Amino acid sequence: MNRTTCLTTPLMRMVLVTAALSMLGCQTPPTNPSFDVSVDDARAAIKQMYGDRKRLPRPVVVIGGFADPGFATDQWRLYIQDTTVDTPVITVPMAFTGDFNDCRRRIMEHVERELFSTDPRWSAEVDVVAYSMGGLAARYAATAMDEPNAPQRRLKIVRLFTISSPHRGARLAELPGVGALRRDMTADSDFLKALDYRFAGEPYELYPYVRLDDAIVGPERAAPPGMTPWWIAPQPGSLAHIQAHRDPRIVADILRRLRGEEPYTTSPPAPLPK
Repeated sequence: MNRTTCLTTPLMRMVLVTAALSMLGCQTPPTNPSFDVSVDDARAAIKQMYGDRKRLPRPVVVIGGFADPGFATDQWRLYIQDTTVDTPVITVPMAFTGDFNDCRRRIMEHVERELFSTDPRWSAEVDVVAYSMGGLAARYAATAMDEPNAPQRRLKIVRLFTISSPHRGARLAELPGVGALRRDMTADSDFLKALDYRFAGEPYELYPYVRLDDAIVGPERAAPPGMTPWWIAPQPGSLAHIQAHRDPRIVADILRRLRGEEPYTTSPPAPLPK
């Protein structure tokens, strides 16, 4: 089996599992009092931002999910460029990465190619929007590592926005399979334990988002231990995980935060529905 087949097989599983679950959704989805915005209002807000572009305080790095050749990152590049003025947007697809060291190297190569930094330990300051596995890749790129073969220069994140990221492991990773990325995204993996151990001392802010009915990651796993993600019910007919990065409510909230405007989400995030 070639490498391309190995990558597309998990994607097909994602599509089938998520599509099946979306058909079973309840007629009256739960609402989140800490994320109280309708799809229509979110779309109107995004449209308003298109006509009122603002300058962001720092560049934005957009990091894609497992095996994504650039669909999510290209979409988010447009969201940011169409609502801001002269904002550098660096997109980092994660397709054809074999492990998280590969992910970290790719992130740093893309950032250092676009942004100059004289600090031997850190990149320039950035905000990050990361989809799915990209959230773990971003956290790893920002983390000091003790391993001698690990890339040592770090991504200097100020704010990290994650969408459906498997901070506590992915449900799909626990299905039979091979590969370092799948192993490290298993709940309670050594990789996740190391990230969580170092997370308490990291200087950046983390904002996790997720949609209910996510059978690939699991809504309860979409934030690090001790945190709750801001959750919303998926739109009817929408794939809960695969299309989460395009949900207008999540998009509008992150854009408002990037632009320094009042977000729709409020703290503390409401508990996930049981």
